[in-house]
Amino acid sequence: MTRILLDSLPWSDAPWWQEVVIRTGRTPHIEGWAVDAAGRWSVWAPLLIGVALVLVPATWRVVRILVTLVHELGHAAVGILTGRRFTGFVVRGDMSGHAVTVGKPHGLGLALTTWAGYPAPALVGTGLIWLTLRGWAPAVMLATAVVSVLCLAFVRSWATAGVTLLVAASAGALWWWRSDYRSGAVLLVIAALLLLGAWRHWAAVAPSPRGSDPADLARQTGWPGWFWVGTQLLAIAAATAGAVWWLWNATLA
Repeated sequence: MTRILLDSLPWSDAPWWQEVVIRTGRTPHIEGWAVDAAGRWSVWAPLLIGVALVLVPATWRVVRILVTLVHELGHAAVGILTGRRFTGFVVRGDMSGHAVTVGKPHGLGLALTTWAGYPAPALVGTGLIWLTLRGWAPAVMLATAVVSVLCLAFVRSWATAGVTLLVAASAGALWWWRSDYRSGAVLLVIAALLLLGAWRHWAAVAPSPRGSDPADLARQTGWPGWFWVGTQLLAIAAATAGAVWWLWNATLA
């Protein structure tokens, strides 16, 4: 069906479009990673690298900004989906940041937008695992590059612009110089980083949610901060369980 839709486009015969299709198409044989021990390691080794990046303090101080980036863009995405207007965002290396959406100063849309930040990295990480195991790593690289370029219009600091541009350039390069296993391995590293990073971000606010998203939700709704911390925990746990399920079926079942 996807192929039929692509072939029906008016520019489907253009050389530049053919190059895009070649570099973006699905790779079904990636699902064969689970066939033997070497295939299993091609999945688990990148995941272990991602876990190490989060657990080692020196590397965590560097890579945690990616978790913050997804956190803030999670606010932005849900804000847009609920009818709010996204106007800008900032990320900082100390795990702090903010995304600004404009709309009603109360209501379900604002609550969902505020709630989405902490679960976003876990949900994205699980999605990356699912897409990678099904051969969509090149398409994810292109989508990441395009979204990152679009986000440059909303950055509100030079550091945020630098991080966003680096993500766009890296994803674009991996897409253009296509290597399915290389792209898949990179996405699995990032997936593990986002999943475990989501737990670390959540754990940093869970004991005392004052000044955090759950505290904002408590002010908006009247429900206590611990309730919102708990719902975010359930979302992160569900995303993690989904990732484990897909990995089990792909490599161990």
